[in-house]
Amino acid sequence: MQTSAVRSLSVTFPDSPLPEVPVDAELCFDSARPYAACLAFPVAPCDCTGGDARVCWYFSRDLLDEGRHAPAGSGDVNIRPGSAGDVLITLRTPSGRAVLSAPGDAVTAFLVEVFTLVPAGSESDHLDIDTALARLIAAG
Repeated sequence: MQTSAVRSLSVTFPDSPLPEVPVDAELCFDSARPYAACLAFPVAPCDCTGGDARVCWYFSRDLLDEGRHAPAGSGDVNIRPGSAGDVLITLRTPSGRAVLSAPGDAVTAFLVEVFTLVPAGSESDHLDIDTALARLIAAG
């Protein structure tokens, strides 16, 4: 049984000095975290880690879905429709913000798969509270 979804896509940063340069990214979903989607960017590994490093932004899959049609979100992540069918995702940190443009068809295909894996309203059926508590305690 499939429990996760990954969609590779190229995004651009329209507000950057090089707005047309594509950057590889992935939209990821794991049914063990049924409310969340992840936007991941590969980072060149340093010599000390030896593995592939990624920067991941987690946000509500409902936010991603809503933001395709109308501005949605507050705080660190905002999503809104862009021009030519793209989806604009604004990520904020204490040191600044980045606006990225993702292809709307890739975002839609990802969401179709995600909502097939965990239909809206059934998220609580996929929660493993014991595992979630163990993660919190381990991170503590």
